[in-house]
Amino acid sequence: MKRREFLKSSAYALAGLALRPAWLQAAAPAETPELVVAQGSAQSATRAAVEALGGIRRFVSKGQKVVIKPNMSFANPPSWATTTDPEVVRELVSMCTEAEARQVLVLDHPLRDTEMCLERSGIAKACQIFEETLVMGLKDKRLFTQVEVPEGRELKTTFMMKDVLDADVLISVPVAKSHGAAGVSLSMKNMMGVIYDRAVFHWKLDLHTAIVDLCTVARPHLTVVDAIRLLSTAGPGGPGKVLRFDTIIASTDMVAADAYAVSMGEWYGRKFQPEQVRHIREAHERGLGRMDVEQFSIKRVSM
Repeated sequence: MKRREFLKSSAYALAGLALRPAWLQAAAPAETPELVVAQGSAQSATRAAVEALGGIRRFVSKGQKVVIKPNMSFANPPSWATTTDPEVVRELVSMCTEAEARQVLVLDHPLRDTEMCLERSGIAKACQIFEETLVMGLKDKRLFTQVEVPEGRELKTTFMMKDVLDADVLISVPVAKSHGAAGVSLSMKNMMGVIYDRAVFHWKLDLHTAIVDLCTVARPHLTVVDAIRLLSTAGPGGPGKVLRFDTIIASTDMVAADAYAVSMGEWYGRKFQPEQVRHIREAHERGLGRMDVEQFSIKRVSM
């Protein structure tokens, strides 16, 4: 089925879906670290990070529907670090397939031309070997449904991807990059790619508070931050200064993963602490996760 035909048919097939209950965090096996930092190639570090966190079967069971949310918003090559490394995404798809997921969808709401974003990011090509996996950029409003944000202070309601709401497992896979308005774009900011109207965050709402509001209803079960390359300047679209870390950060706590990424990186030629990024600090204060990096139970793996 061609992509446009799939989008058209999906709009009607998904129209009757009801809002699912709030996301539940996966139960941790004994002595599992709160956060894993793995160094190596994109493929080996991704697998090692997830294995050290308890393995993919901690999150994905046979017959489940999985949505993987990378950043595919820009029609740029992986070397620019504006989109998630395709090898990271492919390895996550591979692990979900090994766990016998019923379906794996790789989804984003691109900012640029959809076909060009999927092609130039390299993600569509990287995942084409998996027959049951679809890589899609969704822009048709019929593929989104309105949800309330009960804990929202700025964001009271939004339209979210129906496939995300219907998924058993949500995995956030952002690339680590700077952002002119938010300071950084990591896993929390990555959730803006599952909603229909992002512009309102920038022109009507307080951006940082609205990001936290969104994360109260869009909470991934697993966060895998791609810091193979880090876009230190000129984010989110680049081109800018790209730093090579060959690192993957994995956690069930998206706030913790973002906090660690901030602390390890260099941003705009400077070092920052997590509390200096307002949406990270506010998420910590509102109980969505932790930013106190020095208190984390961290496992480090080198491949």
